[in-house]
Amino acid sequence: MTNPLTDPYLILAKVYKEGKFLKQSIADVPIEPLNKARTVKICYGVLEKDCYLEYILGANAKKQPKSSVKIIIKIALYMLEFMSKHDYMVVDYAVELTKKLGKEGAAGFVNAFLRTYRIPPLPEKTEERMAVECSAPLWLVKKLRRSYKSEASRILTAPSLGVCVRFERGSDKYLQNNHTATPFDSVYIFKNFVRDEGFYAGDYTFQSVGSIAICAAIPACGRLLDACAAPGGKSVLLAKKCKAVTSTELHRHRVELIKVYAQRMGATNVTAIQADSSVFNSEFENEFDAVLCDVPCSGTGVINENPDIKLFRKESDVDSLAKIQLSILENCSRYVKSGGLLFYSTCSVLPEENDSIVCNFLQLHPEYALNKPISPLGHKETKYGLQFLPHISLGAGFYLAALKRRGNE
Repeated sequence: MTNPLTDPYLILAKVYKEGKFLKQSIADVPIEPLNKARTVKICYGVLEKDCYLEYILGANAKKQPKSSVKIIIKIALYMLEFMSKHDYMVVDYAVELTKKLGKEGAAGFVNAFLRTYRIPPLPEKTEERMAVECSAPLWLVKKLRRSYKSEASRILTAPSLGVCVRFERGSDKYLQNNHTATPFDSVYIFKNFVRDEGFYAGDYTFQSVGSIAICAAIPACGRLLDACAAPGGKSVLLAKKCKAVTSTELHRHRVELIKVYAQRMGATNVTAIQADSSVFNSEFENEFDAVLCDVPCSGTGVINENPDIKLFRKESDVDSLAKIQLSILENCSRYVKSGGLLFYSTCSVLPEENDSIVCNFLQLHPEYALNKPISPLGHKETKYGLQFLPHISLGAGFYLAALKRRGNE
């Protein structure tokens, strides 16, 4: 029997040691097909509970083990604490893998640790305790408590409801499976959904409910610019109600993703080009009826689907991202026609990336006025836009603001 810790280790080593994203790491490692579901569950679970597992490690080990050994212990701890696996089996497999990786000298430590560790009491201070209970970075806990008070823990622990699927046709045969309806036509969230030939035929596509909600709030128009558009889901959906969509993306390989997406879904009115959305393009000036800036952000609204964000994102990133966000919004505002609309969105729950950016922009650009969007998806109204939160918005955390360029009237 294959060691059940091996595949999770190979994947998580890419994340912890090489800094690769989890989804890419899963794609890069040839996983044993029979146990793929278990392997993926372990990988997501370990990263979701990383801060908690670190807390257990710190309380039970006199010094931090080396990286490879630490990953093995985290996998074993997750299996013991959250998967109800037999102690002896997990410990034996962990020791076996340690030896197989050439770490024979650490095998005794792994064995002793996993047989004797204890769950330490939670910290007394509220924020430190929440960081352990919610398994989240302390800096993020502090920011969320400051902005959302008692809702912070619910935001951090709201689960992903599953895979969001938007159907073009033929949804009936799939709706026999367990699913959650959304406020949007032909859009459902499935606990489990297996991609089949319908995906390649353009019968359906995978698109987050947040992305779909953003598109639903944008009215039909003539020419629309979708800045920072990859992988192309919003461009393709907006192409259904806009005459022409121009999609820009910084990196060439991501431009290709948009083209492939549009071709698969039959969106012939989408033009994808490589461009830096923070750099002025004179050909775009005053050319678009609407511009969408779905800017790079901290991703703090989607950590339930991307737990590696908690590992990689640092507090200092928020300030540096805010500069990029305002730069993109300011630059792209020059592309909107008189009387046109400018939309700003993120997948963040941090006000520093959301209302603060819009506030700063409006102070600098009196030619724009607030034009609040509406949405059927659960949300909170902020001073400048709509804040969607994971525990009230079908698992999605994102932000949307709409601005209108004043006309000559």
